[in-house]
Amino acid sequence: MKILVPVKRVVDYNVKVRVKADGSGIETAGVKMSMNPFDEIAVEEAVRLKEKGVATEIVAISMGVAQCAETIRTALAMGADRGILVQTDAELQPLAVAKLLKAIAEQEQPKLIILGKQAIDDDMSATGQMLAALLGWAQGTFASKLAVEGETITVTREVDGGLETVALQLPAIITTDLRLNEPRYASLPNIMKARKKPIETKTPADYGVDPAPRLTTLKVAEPPKRQAGVKVKTVAELVAKLKTEAKVI
Repeated sequence: MKILVPVKRVVDYNVKVRVKADGSGIETAGVKMSMNPFDEIAVEEAVRLKEKGVATEIVAISMGVAQCAETIRTALAMGADRGILVQTDAELQPLAVAKLLKAIAEQEQPKLIILGKQAIDDDMSATGQMLAALLGWAQGTFASKLAVEGETITVTREVDGGLETVALQLPAIITTDLRLNEPRYASLPNIMKARKKPIETKTPADYGVDPAPRLTTLKVAEPPKRQAGVKVKTVAELVAKLKTEAKVI
């Protein structure tokens, strides 16, 4: 079974995000970038399925600027077999990414696509669902546990009320939640091996997809700073402030 794993290059989760002076977006120049943490979980799960003999090949896919090849190399060092880079300088939004992944899936013919439930830069949490709709495949979102038996995959989902277990017929789309696994660190020998694994470079035009954004960002701004608290001398003063100044959220 072939597995596709999309991986996104984002600002590292340890970096404090700064807004550009003109409010057009966040500052990425000179900022440490890394693989989206939820996508790391997706790569780890695909590698575990290969180690169990369920999967035969793992293809890591990234989209964006040329530096996204570094993100693919990270996935290759974790255990993926080869990579596909869809190189473009355009702003890629979930629908465009889903259309590109659909085109790649039609060429690669995988049985399973595993991707992070969301990216930490925009928190859209939409690509997996859109891709499932475009392909007409079953989907198991927010997966915290999964098991493959033949042509059926059982997915435990984290929902507001607790846990929900669904059985899907392959091919299927899985989006990963935090508790699915703990991603491994790539060893030095595997990092060296990853340099020799192939990465195929494509463009959106090769797949007949127009990546033009559908949404326009009007302004990006930092949240207002929290006001300092005040001390009250008496209970009566506290009650008075609660009556006159406290806001109901």
